[in-house]
Amino acid sequence: MSRTTSFSSDPLGQALQDYQRGHHSATITVHSNVADEEPLPAAYFFRSLWEMPELERTALDECRGRVLDLGAGAGCHSLELQSRGFQVKAVDISAGAVQVMQERGVQEVACHDIFEDALGAEKYDTLLLLMNGIGLAGTLEGLERFLAHARTLLAPGGQILATSSDISYLYEDEDGSLLFDLNGPYYGEVEYTMQYGQQEGHTFHWIFADASILQDYAEAAGYQVEFLGEDDQQQYLVRLTVQ
Repeated sequence: MSRTTSFSSDPLGQALQDYQRGHHSATITVHSNVADEEPLPAAYFFRSLWEMPELERTALDECRGRVLDLGAGAGCHSLELQSRGFQVKAVDISAGAVQVMQERGVQEVACHDIFEDALGAEKYDTLLLLMNGIGLAGTLEGLERFLAHARTLLAPGGQILATSSDISYLYEDEDGSLLFDLNGPYYGEVEYTMQYGQQEGHTFHWIFADASILQDYAEAAGYQVEFLGEDDQQQYLVRLTVQ
């Protein structure tokens, strides 16, 4: 069953459309259960290659074959890969984002969430999940489910290239000790709500999987794990290949 986001509850898509139409100050407000509200400029989704962080540029350099760009936003990664001659399918749950990508020239676009069976109609050499893209899995249970589902999307020898972050720093006390409940939910499971103007979206789950737990879940799902880089904000790039 599709869980695409309709225009009536799609603040991200509306902000991207406004930016596309020349309102370059369009900014989303992001609410979460772990931090104060934060502004997210729509411009972030329209970055050129040299505005992207090094981890994302590395991921683009590591792409091969037919690429499935999951959570593609306004299509900045897909457009860069297209310019390099790749065949790319860009997917996002936001109907507004999909429309923007079509207007920007992304050649193959679909409105799906990452778990839809329809994605498995063809196989891909690279699954690309950037901008903390592993977060699309939502929870640890969702991560386990996604890693199993991804195997049905990969061609023989295929790979997953994804970024995620360790957000344990949000729970650090002044003396450096960590203050999360070890008996509670995993600290990287976050609830978000996006707001743009008067339009507020549905609350959704997002997971920031630290490197060790990502490795544990990926190896349990039968993947070989290779970490390709890490930045000074505890974000990392990982390549997963089926063993």
